[in-house]
Amino acid sequence: MNERTPAGHGVAVGVDGSEQSLRAAHWAAAEAYRRNLPLTVVTAYSLPAFAASSMDGGYALMDDSSLRQGSEKVISQAQEFLRDYPGEVRYEIESGDPAGVLLDYSQRSEVLVVGGRGRGGFFGRLLGSVSSALPAHAACPTVIVPLKFSSQESNAVTTATGAIPIVSASPPPTPEKPSTEPSPELIREGAHPIRTKDRRPVVVGVDGSDYGRVAALAAARQASLRGTTLRIVCALPPVGATLVWIPTHMEDESAAQQLREKLENGRRWLLNHFPDLEIEAAVVDGPAVEVLVEETRHAQLTVVGSRGRGGFAGMLLGSTSQGVLHHAEGPLMVVPEREDDRLDDRPVFGPAIGES
Repeated sequence: MNERTPAGHGVAVGVDGSEQSLRAAHWAAAEAYRRNLPLTVVTAYSLPAFAASSMDGGYALMDDSSLRQGSEKVISQAQEFLRDYPGEVRYEIESGDPAGVLLDYSQRSEVLVVGGRGRGGFFGRLLGSVSSALPAHAACPTVIVPLKFSSQESNAVTTATGAIPIVSASPPPTPEKPSTEPSPELIREGAHPIRTKDRRPVVVGVDGSDYGRVAALAAARQASLRGTTLRIVCALPPVGATLVWIPTHMEDESAAQQLREKLENGRRWLLNHFPDLEIEAAVVDGPAVEVLVEETRHAQLTVVGSRGRGGFAGMLLGSTSQGVLHHAEGPLMVVPEREDDRLDDRPVFGPAIGES
């Protein structure tokens, strides 16, 4: 591994040469610029197990230098894409398993960013058989940028001033013709500033757990940085569903009203820490994952905790994680649990979701 700088990696993004990874690089560049942090673009390579075993038999000729050359091409492509980026940017090539490399980078990063899919490098692994490894175990918040993320001005991630690196979106791929190679137009245009402010809210899914409350604090900061509204959402599953994280059966309006009141308590707690932020709260009917996916269609960023009581986070990182990640239409941030002194005064504002 390369020696780490004292300043850390800032916002780190994994790239593998696919268009999806360049979309992730675009989102990461905007985030780094917004927060005045370094942008670290990293790719990794490792010798596949089948190739290593077949080399002894003479069936493959693959060595470290040839693999590194491929990684250098990926980095050169990212450099061309970000050639007009006005902030500090670093490019790193690492030898090792991509998932392990990014998990290691998360120890020294403020945010870790990956694309929703890829060609078998970072993203084929991260969102394949080990889909929950990165969000569940990363030391910093992880942002998954889906294929449907658009960088058009009408659906752009912007700062309060709008002065961020942005690229035009290429036509979306179809099931018959999936996108792996970035379009030449995407590379040629690179990054250029726009002046359109994204007024969509930042959304956070809560379920009464400390993971959810830490996620809400992270989402509030994101909304404040963007100069937009924070929307707190709690899903209300259908009657008869397993309500692990809600102590009462939601069979009547009075019980639903109690849930709204507890959500309002949480809203007032967040306002205490972010007094200048516009915050709205909503109880939304439907299974947590379906509610979450729908929210991604209307939010510039959707935030959840890495674990929970079986609500948003429990379902997101459980058996339905692939469905959520592959159907999300906007960036999804997964926030790990961490100690935060602001949690101490939450009881002052009344009962929370999950409490009687």
